[in-house]
Amino acid sequence: MEKHVLILATTNDFLLKFEQDNVALLQAMGYTVHYAANLREPAYLSDRERIRARGVVPHHIDIARSPYLLGDNRRALRQVLCLLRRWEMGAIHCHTPVGGLVGRLAGRLAPTRPVVVYTAHGFHFYRGAPLYNQLAFYPVEWNLARYTDILVTINSEDYRAARRLPLRRGGKVFQLPGVGLDRREFSPLPPAERAILRQRLGVAPEEFFLLSVGELNQNKNHQVVLEALSRLKRRGCLEGIRYGICGEGFARPQLEGEIRARGLSQVVTLYGYRPDIPQMVGCADATVFPSRREGLGMAGLESLAMGVPVLAADNRGTREYMSFGKNGLLYPWDDPAGFARGIALLRGMDSRRRELLSQRCVASVAPFDRACSQAVMQAVYQEMERKVRERCEQKTLGHRADGLL
Repeated sequence: MEKHVLILATTNDFLLKFEQDNVALLQAMGYTVHYAANLREPAYLSDRERIRARGVVPHHIDIARSPYLLGDNRRALRQVLCLLRRWEMGAIHCHTPVGGLVGRLAGRLAPTRPVVVYTAHGFHFYRGAPLYNQLAFYPVEWNLARYTDILVTINSEDYRAARRLPLRRGGKVFQLPGVGLDRREFSPLPPAERAILRQRLGVAPEEFFLLSVGELNQNKNHQVVLEALSRLKRRGCLEGIRYGICGEGFARPQLEGEIRARGLSQVVTLYGYRPDIPQMVGCADATVFPSRREGLGMAGLESLAMGVPVLAADNRGTREYMSFGKNGLLYPWDDPAGFARGIALLRGMDSRRRELLSQRCVASVAPFDRACSQAVMQAVYQEMERKVRERCEQKTLGHRADGLL
């Protein structure tokens, strides 16, 4: 009998960015892997052929990233229910907040009773979150937990919160150390290669090059770095500093306007989408990740793996791997003065201290290695498989009982 499993997210690039190891694990267990997402999401290039090339069956659904687009998400729910019935999916593994909402409701409503796995990439009701988040999102998660067989979290704070949720009978909670850091891809660049790449970017050897990697949106909070740079400019300390941002998003026009208004056009470069992120990060003297919230923050881990220190906002994600002064610096997300101090501190280090800091950065990411994440996901999918078999046996017994009546 063929085994089918559905991976569900909101955008088409999620699988290619984060789920390839999970796909390989499921395929090794004998599953045909299906992927449902909004394959027409305008912020990304649709890549069905690359998905198919990995042996995955892609399906477009009208899911929206915003939970408030009710018409789109209702259609997505109906579409997912059709997929679950048509392919008799044994399990569904859903990601992202709206994916978790649609996927778990579908799992509850589907007559096939699939096993439901949800990976929470950062609960919205985190410690210090606005009161609205606590009032709006916690009750939703509490109720959806009742339809969840396995809940996977990616940081300690969320893991503790998940342990208090009322999962389905026999449900389990796992903590995953991120989606798996590939330390072969993200490793320190040889000095000669680094020098050539910086030259191509137009960054002089003596310049201090800061880099952020992330979508251009409110949560990524790039504005706090612009304010920090403005403060350094007013103090006459900005000369020789360059700042680049790799990423695209709806906030680009706003950022472009703010860069011009602050007189930072010669300092800040918006690089847009870049396929060469390891090389970009390896060119930097430090990276900046000022997000208001992060479930973990893989970009920060990737920077550390390359020996590049991180200047980050202090949130539940960065606290998992950042230690002030050991592998970088942490400040509140709304503290531009702190970020300005951090930039000045990192820039002022001599070569010996920078080398020691770089070595500590590389050493600090060992617990987040790809092998560690794969070991946890292997346990998750083994538990999922056990529950799928149990459910199949229950259905078989039910059919036999019906035949006796």
